Amino acid sequence: MSFEDKSIQCSDCGATFIFSVEDQEFFRSKGYTNEPKRCPDCRRARKSGRTSGGYGSPRQMFPVTCAECGKSTEVPFQPRGDKPVYCSDCYRKMRPSR
Repeated sequence: MSFEDKSIQCSDCGATFIFSVEDQEFFRSKGYTNEPKRCPDCRRARKSGRTSGGYGSPRQMFPVTCAECGKSTEVPFQPRGDKPVYCSDCYRKMRPSR
């Protein structure tokens, strides 16, 4: 299968971007069947928004004390009080390996 550069309009910002032959080959190597809907800048912005809690909003963190080691830490959920909460190190040690 041979590829040619394609011009695509970004669904977020409306800018036209080139879906290059190299990008198409990369998408195919990853098993992707759809063309990108967003330009590289909008894809980057969307991806960085996911890692910071989604859609650009910072993730709310809650201060807790680890039930195992007593270390102060933060967790991304509101503790209910009826279950112990662990720091990431203690949680990793306690959870069954996959």
